[in-house]
Amino acid sequence: MTTSSSSIAYQKIADLRAMIGTVIKGKETVINQAITALIADGHLLIEDVPGVGKTTLGHALAVAVGSSFSRLQFTSDLLPSDVLGVAVFNPDSRAFDFKPGPIFANIVLADEINRTTPKTQSALLEAMNEHQVTIDNVTRELPRPFMVLATQNPVEHHGTYPLPESQLDRFLMKIEMGYPDASAEREILRNGTNGAAYNVAKPVMGPHQVLDLQNEARRIHVGDAITDYMIEIVNRTRDHEEIQLGISPRGTTAMYRASQARAMVHERDYVVPDDVKALAGPVFAHRIVLARGGSSTPADAVAVLDEILGNIPVPA
Repeated sequence: MTTSSSSIAYQKIADLRAMIGTVIKGKETVINQAITALIADGHLLIEDVPGVGKTTLGHALAVAVGSSFSRLQFTSDLLPSDVLGVAVFNPDSRAFDFKPGPIFANIVLADEINRTTPKTQSALLEAMNEHQVTIDNVTRELPRPFMVLATQNPVEHHGTYPLPESQLDRFLMKIEMGYPDASAEREILRNGTNGAAYNVAKPVMGPHQVLDLQNEARRIHVGDAITDYMIEIVNRTRDHEEIQLGISPRGTTAMYRASQARAMVHERDYVVPDDVKALAGPVFAHRIVLARGGSSTPADAVAVLDEILGNIPVPA
């Protein structure tokens, strides 16, 4: 990036971070992760217990980037047509008119995505992977930028359907919100901002500026040593005795794009090893399947990744 273009990009990111920060208190890391996913042109999955601000973060991000937004409340009786749209017969033209569903928006908030059936979950696969949907043998492009920001409750909660590996692999990152600390929760109570992102947040950019940031991020330099570092981590997951299913090439690509975006969020025009290490959990943990008997938790996957990272020399 040129000096002028990088300065503009950094200022846009700072404005976006500050605006979301007026709504989400005490969560700078989470906000940076959400912005990283957006700039990397990826999708974000937020898993945590109810009431910690997952939906609020989605609202705030959508409003702040000034893009079209739709929210889908996923339930057990939701149908694929409720997501994608449906053809309705027009008696005047004696033809079927397509009525687009909520998926035709720049940012789609898929709230509690694991409360719907696998059939409806799968309706998102083509949209998330190819930025298009095929309905009645007709392929329709989705608007750009396009991001699915999904929330889910932990899988041990009642009424949830675990997301299949193919669905999880479509998400660039999976993160957790966590509880706010005492000072942040005090501010939430005093200001009354919790749950009112659509009233508090204001647009700081538009869709074209988001696309500009995404294009700038692709120009961030990734040295050969950093690329080899990523590949070595991925190969270790494929050969590790505790891992049944390692990182796919899509996962490697996700790390590459996410590391470029994270470098840009931290005002650098090059990727450093700390970018890869910081993203290993959010980008890789939900993509691996452990070989252990019985149930495993996200923390188990992160622990295995930490062990792998500890055994790989960090490039200078």
